[in-house]
Amino acid sequence: MKLLLFLLAPLLVCAQTPKPNFKIQVVDNQIDIGYGLAIGDVDGDRKPDILMADQKEFVWYRNPGNKTSPWTRYVMAANLTPQDNVCIAARDLDGDGRVEVAVGAGWNPAETSDSTKSGAVFYLIRPKDPTQLWESVRLPHEVTTHRMRWAKTGSAYQLVVVPLHGLGNKNGEGRGVRVWGYELPKNPRGAWKRHLVDSTLHLTHNFEIWEDGPTTGLILAGKEGGKILEWKNGAWRYMPDEAARNALGLLTNNVEGIGEIRRFNNGKGIATIQPMHGSLLQVENGYYSLKTPRAVITDKEISVLTDKFSQGHALVCGDFLGVGHDQIVAGWRNPNAEGKVGVRLFMPQDTDNFQGYPLDDSVRMACEDLQAADLDGDGDLDLIASGRATLNVLIYWNQLKP
Repeated sequence: MKLLLFLLAPLLVCAQTPKPNFKIQVVDNQIDIGYGLAIGDVDGDRKPDILMADQKEFVWYRNPGNKTSPWTRYVMAANLTPQDNVCIAARDLDGDGRVEVAVGAGWNPAETSDSTKSGAVFYLIRPKDPTQLWESVRLPHEVTTHRMRWAKTGSAYQLVVVPLHGLGNKNGEGRGVRVWGYELPKNPRGAWKRHLVDSTLHLTHNFEIWEDGPTTGLILAGKEGGKILEWKNGAWRYMPDEAARNALGLLTNNVEGIGEIRRFNNGKGIATIQPMHGSLLQVENGYYSLKTPRAVITDKEISVLTDKFSQGHALVCGDFLGVGHDQIVAGWRNPNAEGKVGVRLFMPQDTDNFQGYPLDDSVRMACEDLQAADLDGDGDLDLIASGRATLNVLIYWNQLKP
């Protein structure tokens, strides 16, 4: 009997794991590109709103407070540069219940030498009525501004900005990409102190910030693989070499590079889409901690979850199924071998499920960016996606709870 229970245990666990169940709502089906998304409370009503960097406009959609009413669209800023917009960062920095917003524009990835024709960074100052246009404050910038996120660094906050190329780069060769952290001053119209985060990688594409108590970490992906840094003693510093080697086995010596990168299960694993705009979703299971960076498990396990994407361009991790550990959701923006674009959920332990679980497996979402947030306050993570070729913003409402 004990032997039978032992053999049945894995089957019982699998039977208890709920299958993904998401209901789609169209937020907007008339966007221009939908380069980047952010989530946060814009108007102070304690409901998370959706913010987006569209081709020429930075916009936000007001959360109506239910799963059926339309989301009202408002323009925050428009035509800040002759080139396209590209990224947006939103976070409540002063504790007033409303997000502060920064944006990136001047998207011209082919121009790496002239910063007047490539790249732009702005801080947006909210008006009394956030549905009106916001004031834009231009900050110094590198060429090919591409991604940005807010990070808590001690008692201050920094806007970390990652370009695509270094100054004068051609084909991912030349100077390293200079990643800066812009420290928010008391007067945002004044001078912003900048901290150099990294300047060693080429063709950097995406990154993630996380906070572990008083410690802030950053993981950065690029042509050479990935790096982990932490904010310590007033500067961004690399993790010790030994710990970095143990934690990032799949991220180093990869000549094709990494496009998307995320931690999952509180740092017990790292998920990547490789190479940049690639087809392969891969995870490394192991554990690293910024608090004790040398206490690293070295018997890592590397798994390929799928290689069926075409232009994989979006990646989020979270416990969408309420099972006590994270799942991985990824999206791609070009039709794959089956002629499909879409969004799929993967369970890292499900190594025999190469197709994943389709959340939107048709031609409805050519996924450019993807965010996870509890939009309705029911305790479950929902998904928000913007589609490049499909020109839409969709919510995938998590139906885990009736």
